[in-house]
Amino acid sequence: MVNDLSSKRRIAVWSGPRNISTALMRSWENRADTVVCDEPLYAHYLMETGLLHPGREEVLASQERDWRKVAQALTGEIPAGKWYYYQKQMAHHLLPGIGREWLLKLTNVLLIRDPAEMLISLIKVTPNPTVSDTGFPQLVELYAWLRESTGVDPVVVDSRDVLCEPERHLRALCQALDVPFDLAMLAWPAGSRPTDGVWAKHWYGAVERSTAFVPYRPKTEPVPVELHQLLESCRSDYERLYACRLRSD
Repeated sequence: MVNDLSSKRRIAVWSGPRNISTALMRSWENRADTVVCDEPLYAHYLMETGLLHPGREEVLASQERDWRKVAQALTGEIPAGKWYYYQKQMAHHLLPGIGREWLLKLTNVLLIRDPAEMLISLIKVTPNPTVSDTGFPQLVELYAWLRESTGVDPVVVDSRDVLCEPERHLRALCQALDVPFDLAMLAWPAGSRPTDGVWAKHWYGAVERSTAFVPYRPKTEPVPVELHQLLESCRSDYERLYACRLRSD
């Protein structure tokens, strides 16, 4: 593929928590033609919600809090002279008060995970999650808005597909985004990155030890009974998005 200005991409990947979002960011950052950013709306989210996440004050001090300025940066010149700007985004950070029109300047991808497996992982750090904490309602809303605004179904990727067959599904993703696949996406050096958010020390331990996507292993731990209603709500949203997921065959 011959690069020209029309092939540049600002790729925003929206997911819920406890997904493979950081590993996927590592995968893209290992490309020589790509620069990444890590959860650029996090400070705005914490400021508006008042939530006491680990490292809250550090996050607020490390990032721009005005979503308009964040959006301007994300849709502006791609940093470092790179060809692709990979933006790791959390769907629940896209609060109702944030405008949406700037998203049309991005190539948006939705990353999903089976809600039972997500909740089992999430409750280890957020013991009493709400449906909003899961990101599923926001992903469904975003999917519908993008489809209505563009007339095109946004790309949906299921994390289990990637973990089961990384090369096959990354090739399919790149093809869907009209981006050449790069074998460098399949492995990366262990350790932290200057591009990691300041919250990495609270959340990224496993990713920092990783050098590739960890093969998928189903979780056998049951979701606690008190979260079954939440699980069913998430399951309904997940299945709507899963039916639209990117397939590699």
